[in-house]
Amino acid sequence: MADNSLDVVGIGNAIVDVLSQTDDAFLGAQNLPKGTMTLIDAARAEELYAAMGPAVEVSGGSAANTLAGVAALGGRGAFVGKVRNDQLGGIFRHDIRATGVTYRTPAATGGAPTARCLIFVTGDAQRTMATYLGASVELGPDDLDAELIADAKITYLEGYLWDAPAAKEAFLAAARHAHEAGRKVALSLSDPFCVDRHRESFVELIGGHVDILFANEHEICSLFQVETFDRALQEVRGHCAVAALTRSEKGAVVLAGDEVHVIDAEPVSQVVDTTGAGDLFAAGFLHGYAQGKGLYDCGRIGAVAAAEAISHFGARPETRLDRLVELRVAAG
Repeated sequence: MADNSLDVVGIGNAIVDVLSQTDDAFLGAQNLPKGTMTLIDAARAEELYAAMGPAVEVSGGSAANTLAGVAALGGRGAFVGKVRNDQLGGIFRHDIRATGVTYRTPAATGGAPTARCLIFVTGDAQRTMATYLGASVELGPDDLDAELIADAKITYLEGYLWDAPAAKEAFLAAARHAHEAGRKVALSLSDPFCVDRHRESFVELIGGHVDILFANEHEICSLFQVETFDRALQEVRGHCAVAALTRSEKGAVVLAGDEVHVIDAEPVSQVVDTTGAGDLFAAGFLHGYAQGKGLYDCGRIGAVAAAEAISHFGARPETRLDRLVELRVAAG
């Protein structure tokens, strides 16, 4: 590949999402904490799948969704993630490539099956996820594509993958490859429970290896164990060059040194499903950053992409995001 031919390469869990509409009573009966992601084993995955209503299957995974968003914005991206050579693995491989994202991680020929995330969407558009990580957590340093990482302006790491020891090694190796090539490294904290599990090592990872941090209000408060968002803003300063912090309907705040940019949420006529809102905000921000946009404009592009994600069922864009951005961001 030619030098600098990619905007973003994402490293994360390669998951097939199974989405179903449900209600609070079902979540209570199944002991699923509303609005969060719970890790489950294979047996529990089969049990929940049998209990859920009609479902739609679509390739997912947080970083993979972000890369699909980058492609929908007209950007050039690649994804690194592990699947098994089974039916769901084939679905994932087809879908990610169909979005225009480069994907060439070899499928595992043995071991756990391809990961799946059972997503229960309630009438208030909240999504509750139960995830069986399967083959995705078997990703290790040997699965990295150093050429892709050196070729991309930004390497984007999905915090969910930090649970697996081999994946930790892969993250550190990827960050090293990127920085040796003069590129940037971004990290998404992914989930408050994920932060609770890895608080100390996340702080160490961010301080030593991350240039751009993505987190929502709950995640950043959990990371620094503070009660208010304002306190979290003060704590995150100095840990990384850029912090892009989302606040749902309150928009986002982007920090970089002494710079502070407050980004309004993009209005939508109806919030249908919040699945993927953070993933698509990251897609818009990273795409703008890779194109040399200012931080405020990066945040605005992220807000437009996130608004499109929550306006329909499912986590991946259903329209040309580059056209939406042209209409909304250029118009101010």
